[in-house]
Amino acid sequence: MNTMRTAMLLAAMTALFMGVGYLIGGSGGMMIALVIAAGTNLFSYWNADKMVLSMNHAAEVDERSAPEFYAIVKSLAANAGLPMPRVYLIDTDQPNAFATGRNPENAAVAASTGLLQRLSHEEVAAVMAHELAHVQHRDTLIMTIVATFAGAISMLGNFAFFFGGNRENNNPLGFIGVLVAMIVAPFAAMIVQMAVSRTREYEADRRGAEICGHPLWLASALDKIARGAERIRNDDAERNPATAHLFIINPLSGERMDNLFSTHPNTENRIAALQALATQMGQTRDAGETAYPEAAPSPRHGQTDPAGPWGGSEPDGQEQPEAPKSNPWGRKSSEGPWS
Repeated sequence: MNTMRTAMLLAAMTALFMGVGYLIGGSGGMMIALVIAAGTNLFSYWNADKMVLSMNHAAEVDERSAPEFYAIVKSLAANAGLPMPRVYLIDTDQPNAFATGRNPENAAVAASTGLLQRLSHEEVAAVMAHELAHVQHRDTLIMTIVATFAGAISMLGNFAFFFGGNRENNNPLGFIGVLVAMIVAPFAAMIVQMAVSRTREYEADRRGAEICGHPLWLASALDKIARGAERIRNDDAERNPATAHLFIINPLSGERMDNLFSTHPNTENRIAALQALATQMGQTRDAGETAYPEAAPSPRHGQTDPAGPWGGSEPDGQEQPEAPKSNPWGRKSSEGPWS
């Protein structure tokens, strides 16, 4: 089913790409677009993950450079029955994460330093479980290819602005075709990009909650990430908006509505779905086994969440929840993500 969906998506994006070429340069432009589309497909399959990681200046880490974070991913991958993915850190204060790669054997997961600083150990685990769910569902290939195509179609729209008005380009619709290529085609690509992301986020939320075993951990994490993303700018994501749908929460400023023009479902709707799942699994906010079910207020920019996994002083008059007795990642409270 996933292979068929991928093939159908590739065919649709290729047809859209060829349509833009036809509007710009007639039959000749359509053939050129077909060649470009074929090249884009091949490039996306083999290299899109590297390109996305490079765009976000992600640095690969291992058991020595980030032992706690790496151990979380390793344990969750084993729970999900997945090969160990490559693990990356993004040096940005905005809490966020994404997954990429053409298949589970060549997957990568990335989290921001802001995510590790502002979320609890359990919430980090829930976020990475969500990303591993994308890997398990093979969403990473589809979403990465869509990001590449969306960027390429936008590039063709800009190309139409400079060269589409030439009468010798065999454009059957003239300037009207150029306007369509400039405006409608990138918009259509954006709609496809958003639709692909929105349907898969709910599925990844559910499967991620199953992998980590606690839907409320992910619900709490989503709340913190969403509020952090509203206040903290992600410059790399702003420069490369075609990759926004890869993140667990939209990293772009001013994009929080649950409508046709949003790359992600409304966070409150996702949290409600996770709370319903927790009820189905027999978990409640009072359950002793669900550590940190409530989302604590996110710290101000530049501050570390005192309830986060890397330690910190407790606020006056407030007692932090007791850490789970079971600690499969062997974390010491005095250690940080770089120890």
